[in-house]
Amino acid sequence: MPAPALSRPQSIVVIDYNGGNLASAARALTRAAADSGIDATVTITADPQAVLQADRIVLPGQGAFADCAAGLAARPGLRDAIVAATDGGVPFLGICVGMQLMAERGREHGVTPGFGWIAGEITLMEAPGLRLPQMGWNELAFTPGAHPLTEGLAAGAHGYFVHSFALTGYDSADMVATTDYGSPVPAIVARGNRAGTQFHVEKSQQVGLRILSNFLRWTPVPDATP
Repeated sequence: MPAPALSRPQSIVVIDYNGGNLASAARALTRAAADSGIDATVTITADPQAVLQADRIVLPGQGAFADCAAGLAARPGLRDAIVAATDGGVPFLGICVGMQLMAERGREHGVTPGFGWIAGEITLMEAPGLRLPQMGWNELAFTPGAHPLTEGLAAGAHGYFVHSFALTGYDSADMVATTDYGSPVPAIVARGNRAGTQFHVEKSQQVGLRILSNFLRWTPVPDATP
């Protein structure tokens, strides 16, 4: 699906809240835009006004759910700006803990509310006989082309994962892709104009760049769920 026509470069903001991986996410987005012929500017920012004026929002994250949520809360107006912009239909992509923050709550270091955009909570993974964190390349299970974010990806595509906690109690309607690590683990989720990847797209080489390119071209219908 083509990116919306703009008379100016797309404004893509990478949210700065001490969540980690900011520079690498920005570099990957810049590369994806260039590879796709998309005129875009990528800015790392904690400015709520910049978020409200953005054409696309990317929320990276690494570490603990509670720490990342606290980092957002410590930036005055930032969380509210993300909510307001995405409520208005701005496409959103969460990466790793950025994806986890889309859930109702996290249970890492206590119970911490998330954005509540998708059903479920973030809990310690159950992976009998396997080491945590899950770290490294793992195959993605999805229906090729079923969602715009997976356009152009072939069966057997891999993403680079680093995590010990994962989404549970989810709505299967929000699942775009899963991976297997002792049991099925949500890998890509989407509801309306908000999507997220549990794996690090910025570290997933050509697969990650393709997903980012797809995100930059994505024209989703906003979520109408109250």
